[in-house]
Amino acid sequence: MNLADKLNHPVFQTISQEAVKLNEKAYVIGGFVRDLLLGRGDKDIDIVCEGSGSSLAEAVAAAMGVEKVTVFKNFKTAMFRYDDYEIEFVGARKESYRAHSRKPIVEDGTLEEDQQRRDFTINALAISLNPGDFGEVVDPFGGLEHLEKKLLKTPLNPDDTFSDDPLRMMRGVRFASELGFKIDSKALKAIRRNSPRLEIVSGERISTEFNRILSSPKPSLGLNLLFETRLLDQFLPELAKLHGVEVKNGIAHKDNFYHTLQVVDNVANESDNLWLRWAALLHDIAKPDTKRFFPGTGWTFHGHEDRGAQMVPKIFKRLKLPLDHKMKYVQKLVLLHLRPIALTKEEATDSALRRLLFEAGDDLDDLMILCKADITSKNEAKVKRYLENYERVKERLVEVEEKDRIRNWQPPIDGKEIIETFQLKPGPEIGQIKNAIKEAILDGDIPNEYDAAFKFMLNYAEKLGLKIPSKKNQ
Repeated sequence: MNLADKLNHPVFQTISQEAVKLNEKAYVIGGFVRDLLLGRGDKDIDIVCEGSGSSLAEAVAAAMGVEKVTVFKNFKTAMFRYDDYEIEFVGARKESYRAHSRKPIVEDGTLEEDQQRRDFTINALAISLNPGDFGEVVDPFGGLEHLEKKLLKTPLNPDDTFSDDPLRMMRGVRFASELGFKIDSKALKAIRRNSPRLEIVSGERISTEFNRILSSPKPSLGLNLLFETRLLDQFLPELAKLHGVEVKNGIAHKDNFYHTLQVVDNVANESDNLWLRWAALLHDIAKPDTKRFFPGTGWTFHGHEDRGAQMVPKIFKRLKLPLDHKMKYVQKLVLLHLRPIALTKEEATDSALRRLLFEAGDDLDDLMILCKADITSKNEAKVKRYLENYERVKERLVEVEEKDRIRNWQPPIDGKEIIETFQLKPGPEIGQIKNAIKEAILDGDIPNEYDAAFKFMLNYAEKLGLKIPSKKNQ
């Protein structure tokens, strides 16, 4: 197969010309080739040469007028950016890992040895950039056939491939999830055997792959593979613990693992927001710890939203995920995920709606997506009733927000004004008054307006023994 007509970017001709000058052979390899054949766009170009990758990178950059080339001496690689492309150069190499090391041992090698060390045959495909056979596909391991069959196979024995770099197991699941490919049965068994090797991989590398699985069109494909291969146990055992059904007195609870997968898929159908998908993933994470059985009542998971929110920072810290507003966003949605559903089961009061608007703030719309996704009952009549009630709650929230302006609420009277009004020094009374005003507005006792809030403040402060100082005392 010749793909010369698809290599129409000037960078490929330049690489070919500069490689000849250096008496080297050069090839484009890996994900760019795979995506080119699949008709997917890819802005990352990997170039392998039988020679010095950094020398070729510098020569090509100079020929194309690129000033900055980044060289990674330890890995004998170099890269630069050109237009929208990130182009990385490496000398053909052999690479291996020792049993308890995260750092590979790298040695010079041939093109075929370089292809052997790749994770899957579809990523071992190379295209020649050499004048004699420019555009020819180099495929020693049947990658073209596997691409057509949508099959993920390793170039070598899968135990060797996965043991050398355990992250390849995560990558396999990610490719299966992103591309809708099937993992070869031998490779799948090898992943299960080698899953404990994932312990030597850093949290950052694991979470990068996991986030891509979570971002795929149907995340449950990858999540289920992670569970079946026991990879999930290695980095997110809390999620794996959701699996299973317990029966007492003939009463069973639902399998919260598969429920969670369905909720994540439901959210994925509505939003590309990665952190909203994380909230869906963790919304029931504390159910195993809060599960109780009461005769006559059945199974309960009281407080799982509270406990789940408390677990979020620990999970994010372990996986080296951002401990900033993104974590707080996930934590908030986990904490509040039952609130809208609870409002669908009864006639929601304005006060309850105001409190939801106040606590959810800008994240209300995402919370509502999560709550709708959480309705997964197999009882069609029950689902229909919940969805109708859910829409009614959404309408009521709009009405209350238009009337009371509670979303992203700022208090009509702040702490500074309280201090100046009563000539106070900083102390607990200020917080008490601010909180009383907030509660009065949320309960609907006073409107969300300055004059009403000021009058309420004076009356409440009087109960605390506070009065506006007379001008004589000022």
